[in-house]
Amino acid sequence: MNKLLILCIMTISTLTSAQTTQATTIRKTFSRTTSVSSTIQADPSVVWVLLTSAADYKRWNSTIVSIEGDIALGEKIRLKSTLDPKRTFKLKVKKFEPEKSLVWGDAMGKRTYALTPNGKGTVLFSMVEKIGGPMFPLFANKIPAFDSSFDQFAADLKKEAENVQQSKH
Repeated sequence: MNKLLILCIMTISTLTSAQTTQATTIRKTFSRTTSVSSTIQADPSVVWVLLTSAADYKRWNSTIVSIEGDIALGEKIRLKSTLDPKRTFKLKVKKFEPEKSLVWGDAMGKRTYALTPNGKGTVLFSMVEKIGGPMFPLFANKIPAFDSSFDQFAADLKKEAENVQQSKH
């Protein structure tokens, strides 16, 4: 029992100290959830500005073709992704807690961004997208995998936030 407890503690320590986790997807009959996280050496305020400045996304984020609109509570945005550049996603900002949590989505799903300060000059960034519903099985095979796009998004955000943080000092 003690060996199992020590193994669990070591695993948790390894996961929490990891720089970036690789994106993972959990598939169920009526939904699909993709998530990624990354430890970023920057203040939450730096990461928050990057996540909420739509006009600046294309400059630092290689997974975005364009974002139009204001990223603010109750506002609507129009997003084009490199995964499907011909399609415009019309999304509503559903939650907006500065430097903590941002959620946007539509009737089929939602994307949640979370920032958790680590107290060591770093912040844990996580992004989770859940899509689905009763009709999901009918078109699930037409939706591209998000894993590599999520990995790239997290890497782009980490790189830009750390560059901004360094330039402030």
